[in-house]
Amino acid sequence: MAEVIVATIEVTETSPNSFSVTVHGSQVTTHQVSVKPDYARQLLTTPHTINDLVAASFDFLLDRESNSSILRSFDLSVIERYFPEYPKAISRYLK
Repeated sequence: MAEVIVATIEVTETSPNSFSVTVHGSQVTTHQVSVKPDYARQLLTTPHTINDLVAASFDFLLDRESNSSILRSFDLSVIERYFPEYPKAISRYLK
């Protein structure tokens, strides 16, 4: 049986609308993510922040691929190009 590895996600805002995300999984990866405020507003529900959205987006991605497969640098809107269900599914990942 395959070992299930629970990833830990650390999100740090590095500048307005830019985030560094470190994922501790089977290996440690670091990602640079930009988020356009208008795009974030479309996806967020109160009381969540853009930090929450970025972390939830990585939870979403990790359900579909390993952290080593996630792009190292991307704009959050790119996720729906690969996973069209992302905009509708993300609300289930916001904690």
